[in-house]
Amino acid sequence: MGIVFKQTLNNTIITFLGFGIGAVNTLFLYTNFLTEEYYGLVMVILATAAILMPVLTFGVQNTLVKFYSSYKNSKDTDGFLSLMLLLPLVLIVPLALFSYFANDLIGRFVAGEENILVKDYIWYIFLIGLAMAYFEVFYAWVKVHMKSVFGNFMKEVFGRLCIAILLGLVYFNAITVPFFLKALVGVYILRMLIMKIYAFILHRPKLTFHFPNNVISIIKYSALIILGGSAAVVLLEVDKFMLNRYVAIENIAFYGVSVFIATVITVPYRAMHQITYPLTAKLLNDKDKAGLKKLYKKSSLTLFIVSGILFLLIILNIEELYKLMPEAYRGGVTVVFLIGLTKVFDSILGNNNSILFNSDYYRAVLVMGVLLAVVVVLLNYLFIPIYGLEGAAWATFIAIVSNNIIKVVYVEFKFKMHPFTLDSLKVFALLVALGIGFFFIHFNFHPILNIIIKSVLMILVYVGALYIFKISEDVYAIFSSYKPKNKG
Repeated sequence: MGIVFKQTLNNTIITFLGFGIGAVNTLFLYTNFLTEEYYGLVMVILATAAILMPVLTFGVQNTLVKFYSSYKNSKDTDGFLSLMLLLPLVLIVPLALFSYFANDLIGRFVAGEENILVKDYIWYIFLIGLAMAYFEVFYAWVKVHMKSVFGNFMKEVFGRLCIAILLGLVYFNAITVPFFLKALVGVYILRMLIMKIYAFILHRPKLTFHFPNNVISIIKYSALIILGGSAAVVLLEVDKFMLNRYVAIENIAFYGVSVFIATVITVPYRAMHQITYPLTAKLLNDKDKAGLKKLYKKSSLTLFIVSGILFLLIILNIEELYKLMPEAYRGGVTVVFLIGLTKVFDSILGNNNSILFNSDYYRAVLVMGVLLAVVVVLLNYLFIPIYGLEGAAWATFIAIVSNNIIKVVYVEFKFKMHPFTLDSLKVFALLVALGIGFFFIHFNFHPILNIIIKSVLMILVYVGALYIFKISEDVYAIFSSYKPKNKG
């Protein structure tokens, strides 16, 4: 696990930095520098572009990781990489033409009856989705060379930092809000171009139309991955898209803030995923079942340890955090709790997704994902008109929990392995005890000071218990490395 922990540590630091900037943007800059209506518009644009992205990539980002390590000579490698660059155009070109000729029709569909403002920003959605798509292609290009840190910086930090600067310019009246929205498109395009340059520095392919012999298998896999990738994104983003059709656009801003708070829990998972995904693909290609099982259990336990404490830190400090925000954005505790639980469950699965999408059983999993995407759309359709924002949260919670249970059972059935150990149960018991204990502890200082004091106390108790009971070998080794050594 050395390479995993080394790059995971770097990626975690970068991802936390990115989420820190994102937190400033989401909780303070957007909420104070844009009106609720325009903040909601930004949420809709980005969420819809994210839903569009897996289609525009043609599944290439997953295909690249799955097949790259199987080629042993430069001719096949260059042919494969050339195919990866060209394949997305199969859908990008016709969708671009359709967007041009049916712009009004698409605008009316996306905007619904509530938010006609969205109708004028369809091209913004397409261009950002396109930039997101090729960014993921070049990012996968980098990951197969086990060089994920710079890509992670571009993904997590660069865009958010640029947006923070742009929001500052809006505040000082240096740019208008309409110009900000145009610049938002420019940020995503610039991020994609920088990622392309870095990917080509690592490995610049010779463009060729002599594709590998297994080109048919590659295209079939990519086409199926479109379904899987789209289903996964639908599970994450469709709530904002459908809220746009049923509630006033400012409510999407309120919902988005709550979801972002809960999404902080995924930082360790996202950081570790950058390296475990290609590593899992290599273990599967090498048929190293023992190594795969070890990685599965260790990644699950490590992520549960970190995501669990993050969940408690958020839930037990949420009221204090809301005191720091404009009053209109408060009141989303239920949304934070439900979405937060889904993020913890995602983390407990470790590299489960990597195993499924890089194995020979990906077809069945894609079918499950598509069916669950349909379910979450139906649940949102039923719940949002009745329960509003909390209805969207419940729909997401039910769909993702169901999806994760099915994936764990499927991996157990096909690979005879699961991510849980006795240490997983110990971590769960420790988190429950910690949550109950600190639920009743309150301080009467400034909200920021209250958050800091409670968080520090919780972390000290948690880390101390993990070390004393040696719950994780890897975590214990990290803590032990800082322990003073006896002299003599």
